[in-house]
Order: sequence, then C-alpha cells, then structure tokens
Amino acid sequence: VQLQASGGGLVQAGGSLRLSCKASGFILSSFSSSAMSWYRQAPGQQRELVASITSASSTVYADFVKGRFTISKDNGKRTLYLQMNNLKPEDTAVYYCNVIMANGRNYWGQGTQVTVSS
Repeated sequence: VQLQASGGGLVQAGGSLRLSCKASGFILSSFSSSAMSWYRQAPGQQRELVASITSASSTVYADFVKGRFTISKDNGKRTLYLQMNNLKPEDTAVYYCNVIMANGRNYWGQGTQVTVSS
C-alpha cells in the first residue's frame, strides 16, 4: 500500500492549489471504507490536522481553513483531494495525506510542499 501526494507548489497569496493523494494497493472496498485526512507541518512546528473525511463523506475542518479548503475523495480513482482557495502565507507547509483503514492500519503519504508568497 502506498500513498502518493502531489499538487503542491509556489503560489501567490489569494491563489489556489489542488492537492491529490493517489492510493495504490487498495481494493475499492478498503479505500471506500477508510477515513482520510490531510495534515500539514510548517518548519519548526508540529504536524497539525487540516481536514478529514469519513467513509460516509462527512467532513471536518480545522478552524484556520474553514471556508477556504475543501476535502473530497473519488473512491473509484482511489484518490483523496484537497482544494485550497484564498491561500495565505501562513498556509505554507508540507502537506501530508493520511488513510486509516477500517482494520486500523494507518498509512501516510510522502508529503507535498506548499509555499504561499505574500
């Protein structure tokens, strides 16, 4: 099982990026029954939860991204997304995807760098 995150980059404040996390090695039922999240870690900071989506597609967001970021998934494509709008310099971080399967197994992607310039 592997998670491959992509879509990061350099963007000006107010811009948008869409992160993707492609899961390989999952059968459809395993992916669709998993809980998934995006975390981020800025230099010198602890990793923090950005957004989560349950197997039933209920979503939860950190206060600092509410109204700007949207988490979604495409079970058929085994892919998790994070649409990030109105980006701010303080959103600069390495973003990680996380999948927790119904059996409790926990997987992390390798991270993708997001840099927002002012």
